[in-house]
Amino acid sequence: MSSLNDPQTVPLAPQSRQAVVAGAPRLTQARCELLREIQVLDEYGARRNIHIPAERPLTVFVDKRELVTLMTLGEMPELLVLGYLRNQRLVIDVTEVESVTVDWDVSAAAVRTRHGVRDIEDKTAHRVVTTGCGQGTVFGDVMTQLHTVQLPTAAQARISQSTLHRMLETMRQQDSIHRKAGSVHGCALFKLQGNTAEMQMFVEDVGRHNAIDTIAGWMSMHGVVGADKAFYTTGRLTSEMVMKAAQLGVPIVVSRNGVTAMGHELAAKLGMTLFGRAANRHFLCYCGFDRFDSEPEAQRPPVRIVAG
Repeated sequence: MSSLNDPQTVPLAPQSRQAVVAGAPRLTQARCELLREIQVLDEYGARRNIHIPAERPLTVFVDKRELVTLMTLGEMPELLVLGYLRNQRLVIDVTEVESVTVDWDVSAAAVRTRHGVRDIEDKTAHRVVTTGCGQGTVFGDVMTQLHTVQLPTAAQARISQSTLHRMLETMRQQDSIHRKAGSVHGCALFKLQGNTAEMQMFVEDVGRHNAIDTIAGWMSMHGVVGADKAFYTTGRLTSEMVMKAAQLGVPIVVSRNGVTAMGHELAAKLGMTLFGRAANRHFLCYCGFDRFDSEPEAQRPPVRIVAG
């Protein structure tokens, strides 16, 4: 286990060998075992061993001030903490953070900033508990800052139906914790270029909000911008997920699940393109049609049922 007083050099994310930005914080490498083996009794009366996700608490301290406890798998906890701080608008630039040190012996992450977080008490006074597994938290001040979000125009960032299909096929073939144990959500970041969709980052966690925060941390560390990117998530598109994608400048979000009314309203207001119920060759485009180059497939003939 890493000591809280001895942060080490940041590791590059396994999906990328991009260099970190100048002035990036030092991060520990406190990855945990992601699965735990237990014995179960099935419907046939047989006992057998299976794997389940190893959820654990991680309490985040910023300059020795307790901020929040996140429930996480612990796959990339330092990036999770960085992304959480960025998505909560507690830090704007990753260089504001000197180090993030995770110690699982005490289930804590110690964040040391270079000059402190300005008005942290006011920014964290109003806390909203969000929906879903892993249960996220959004500080109320974040919603008031969405007017500052600037996304690329439809001419600058778009996606074709064939590219969307390639994204979905990539995710279908992706090795994952969910396939082994279930009970987790995954998020992926794709770079769109022409008709190609290159996966740059994939992570799973007990909550979809943790997964997108981890990707946000990775983007911050590597100076990756969101204008030419698309997010994929296995979780539903709530206002929280839409908001976090927008803050990272990502204009296109794809979900295997559906969308909530508030998520749809927020995305439409910001000019984002949302796809839901997306699996295999099926999808629904909920809003942002102007970014989507549709390539309609032939309608399948209706199935006729002959009465016996």
